[in-house]
Amino acid sequence: MSTASTRLPEGRYGRSSDERADRKLKIAGSVLGALLLALVGYFAYHYIAQNEISAQVITFQASDEAVKVHLEVHKDSGATGYCTLRSQSVDGAEVGRADFRFTGSATRIDKVVTLRTTAKGTTAELLGCHAG
Repeated sequence: MSTASTRLPEGRYGRSSDERADRKLKIAGSVLGALLLALVGYFAYHYIAQNEISAQVITFQASDEAVKVHLEVHKDSGATGYCTLRSQSVDGAEVGRADFRFTGSATRIDKVVTLRTTAKGTTAELLGCHAG
């Protein structure tokens, strides 16, 4: 005795529900992938193109009450903004934080700023620069 096949003949009754679901998932995945790519591109553009001020710490010198930081700032001509610096003690506690404002038409500024601390600071860390 032979067993009867429970499968439908190929191509006779249209697409199966699995094929329709696969197609919908592919379309949804493509749309979500395109949206994610657009979002990453948007944030990358605003991070690179809209960031008018950048800086780096060249050197620093710590004392018991302050940290002198040699800061090099690059900015667009006429842009104003500020850079945030912080200092930490040996145990990692934050002992000083301040914003230093930069204005004027110069595109490169070399400046030594003094960050006052509540205890002896061992670091000078640039947290970031912001236009405005």
